[in-house]
Amino acid sequence: MSSETIFAPSSGRGAAGLAVIRISGPASADILRTLTGKPLPSPRYATRASLCDPQDYEALDDGLVLWFPGPASFTGEDIVELHLHGGRATVEAVCDALGRFENCRFAEPGEFSRRAFDNEKLDLTEIEGLADLIAAETEAQRKQALQQLSGGIGEIYEAWRDELLRLLAHAEAAIDFAEEDLPENLLEQTKHNILGISNSITRYIEDNRRGERLRDGFHIAIAGPPNAGKSSLLNELARRDVAIVSEQAGTTRDVIEVRLDLGGFPVTIADTAGIGSTSDIVEAEGVRRAKDRAQISDLTIYVFDATAGEADEEILAAVKEEDVVVFNKVDLVGGDGVVPDLGGAWSISISVRTGYQIDHLINHLTKQAGEALTVTAGLPPLTRLRHREALQDCQLALGRALGAGEAELMTEDLRLSTRALGRITGRVDVEDVLDLIFSEFCIGK
Repeated sequence: MSSETIFAPSSGRGAAGLAVIRISGPASADILRTLTGKPLPSPRYATRASLCDPQDYEALDDGLVLWFPGPASFTGEDIVELHLHGGRATVEAVCDALGRFENCRFAEPGEFSRRAFDNEKLDLTEIEGLADLIAAETEAQRKQALQQLSGGIGEIYEAWRDELLRLLAHAEAAIDFAEEDLPENLLEQTKHNILGISNSITRYIEDNRRGERLRDGFHIAIAGPPNAGKSSLLNELARRDVAIVSEQAGTTRDVIEVRLDLGGFPVTIADTAGIGSTSDIVEAEGVRRAKDRAQISDLTIYVFDATAGEADEEILAAVKEEDVVVFNKVDLVGGDGVVPDLGGAWSISISVRTGYQIDHLINHLTKQAGEALTVTAGLPPLTRLRHREALQDCQLALGRALGAGEAELMTEDLRLSTRALGRITGRVDVEDVLDLIFSEFCIGK
């Protein structure tokens, strides 16, 4: 337990109807008694109280206070929550008063969660799930984060680790008690069980990175020749004016990104510069960035002008099967427009100006995002590169253990595999990742 008491607002910044200030540490109880001038309230019951500045007894606010005695609290320490009126002046006045208590200071970002980890209230995967839940922008992200916060991922890793520790004990027994009456096939059976765990990990990590992609979002690029209506399409998808629209070609010279929620899935759509030949240095850089973004995106919408006749063959050659080809301005050519066979890529004729078939396009994009990000029923998905790298290290060690000719070599590789899994949940050797994980949190979390 820390000897210092920390405090910070846990609610958002700016004026609001309610603000929450959290206090954690050994002085929490004394601070609450001093601020209210009353005995501690019943644990975990919201109690109305007037708060006064301990220096001059001036009234600070009238609100609700909650008392969470440790270890039955989020951090495992004594915690106080002050539910106040949400004006900035009120929050600042209370924080100023708290800062005058001895050994009481403003919390660092993520310090409440760090104390929860240090006091074994949450493991690292649950901490990461909490960070993801706070940052969740869509329903799918919320569900995935909540599943991780509830311990679903940590349970998988700990089950594998427990089994590997059992196999490690068997391998060590073959070394330390070689003269004892041990099963003749002990090492062979141990290798058989190692292979089973290795296969399970292989199946788990071969998931097309769905969990990681859901955290980061599905990336769509809008590309095509100049003046085809790319920026107009971005504005239509975003339902607001994001990009400048002009009849003059080359208006967009850089990548413009917009975050969207499509059917509960996080999507980032990027408008890019028109692809074509140019002698302008700035436009040429924009074209280069457009081509790069089209290559690295999960899906690219190639927009062509239906009034321009045939589409640019060089751009069409870059279209992949999973991409979308859009022929815009179909209202200017009459009829439904002609959509050529593009060898598997989904194509559609639209009019951004009239809204013709825009909903159909959005439905297709939503379907594509859902298929890419939806996690099938079963084990909770991998959500971070850190987990994947640790699992790959575990796999390498297990591979060496399977090929080991001596029990001593098998034992050492089994020990390394358990350490790799332990790094994910925080059991061992995690100092190098702690600062990175907790830096994702804001003050008061």
